[in-house]
Amino acid sequence: MGLRTDQLDFRLDPALVAARPASPRDSARMLVVNLPPAAADDGRAFDLEHRRITDLPAMLGPGDRLVLNETRVVPARIRGRRVDTGGGIDGLLAESDGVGRWWAMLRKSRRLRSGHEIDVLDDAGGPTGFRLRVERSDAAGRVLVALRDLRGDGSADPLVDHATVEAFRAAAGAIPLPPYIIHARRDLGLPESDPQDRDWYQTTFAAVDDPTASVAAPTAGLHLTDEVRRRLGERGVEEIRISLEVGAGTFKPVEADDLDQHRMHEERCLVTPKAVAAIARAEGDRAAGKGRMVAVGTTAVRTLESMAAIDRMPAPVDGRHEWRTDLLIQPGHRFRRVDAMLTNFHLPRSTLLALVAAMAGLDRIRAIYELAVEARYRFFSYGDAMFVNRRID
Repeated sequence: MGLRTDQLDFRLDPALVAARPASPRDSARMLVVNLPPAAADDGRAFDLEHRRITDLPAMLGPGDRLVLNETRVVPARIRGRRVDTGGGIDGLLAESDGVGRWWAMLRKSRRLRSGHEIDVLDDAGGPTGFRLRVERSDAAGRVLVALRDLRGDGSADPLVDHATVEAFRAAAGAIPLPPYIIHARRDLGLPESDPQDRDWYQTTFAAVDDPTASVAAPTAGLHLTDEVRRRLGERGVEEIRISLEVGAGTFKPVEADDLDQHRMHEERCLVTPKAVAAIARAEGDRAAGKGRMVAVGTTAVRTLESMAAIDRMPAPVDGRHEWRTDLLIQPGHRFRRVDAMLTNFHLPRSTLLALVAAMAGLDRIRAIYELAVEARYRFFSYGDAMFVNRRID
């Protein structure tokens, strides 16, 4: 039997769920967890520092590599009206299946059948000129939908290309905030959406030309400002960019009692040859004790840890090495590339918390989370950060 899911549980005051991010971003609190070198780690010893994200450059130095996930969050949440009944429907375009086709997670989707159509509405509830046609459903309750562009005279469906998809997103898409942020805002009497979410829920370094389309942000990266990254560069820290397309499965709760029985969601990873070369250099330096690989977020960790050996990488396509990973990292995992990480405070009973426990130790992370709750750190996507700082020999 593997890790029991209840070992990842903890008590959390709902008031600690962040409804909005810190402003400015780098003013967020950062709980620094200092661990001993791996060779001297007894699984129990650690010390804590209460800092701010602005202090991160002081904790890194020459030889360290900072690995960022540059994926871009797309406005994937939609609402619409069924053409046949007029009934309202809303949900998430969770995973792309080609240009203008998505596997969607929609409320009331069980009532949808192949051929049903949904007129997509804008923020004010008005028509956008776009329609989604249901093609089929899967065992998970998702429906495959295809985009139709009805903005012309209606005599024929125009070809749906990337430009059409971007126009659709601009007209109809909303930022896919996690449900707990919406619930936290309701509890505070705030509007469920905020015009600033389009900027807040996007990293400052998200690449415009990145081919991934994430439906959730790599949230640890939300803390980093251009100024913090500039100071890291001045300290001699090399920045390496990778991409992992964050899917809706990142919020999937662990329902199994044993984590080994949990079916991990699969996500797409893309890394340029330039980044692979930088990672190869970092591996050589790490072997010589000359620096650490510091991952920003669990998505960067999963990308690095799921990569094949450098000389066994898949051939690049369109300038990027690509693979899909369903790697579940939990206590007992032996980290091959990652030495330290910046991360947020995660949901109880989640695979994200299991990953952090794999690096920091389960008993330690349970104690650390209790202390974070007592110290009133803010939790989840818009919350504060934790830096798991592994010393090197």
